[in-house]
Amino acid sequence: MTPAFTSLHAFFAMGGYAFYVWLAVACTLLPLIGLTLHTLLLRRRLLAEIRQRDARERRIRVAKTKKAVADAAGETL
Repeated sequence: MTPAFTSLHAFFAMGGYAFYVWLAVACTLLPLIGLTLHTLLLRRRLLAEIRQRDARERRIRVAKTKKAVADAAGETL
């Protein structure tokens, strides 16, 4: 098996088409990296909202239970 490029410089020069090749690589990788970051940030925000909603529902449930117990205790007196 023979290497396609004789040196690292030849690899980066891409046979005279380096500008087009590396521009195409950048135009592919930058949006992919951006989409990955956006997805990770959106997931983090969504999980935080779910935790907040769950905590709020738990607080409401506890408050309703306390009120029901207080009302029941007030009726028996």
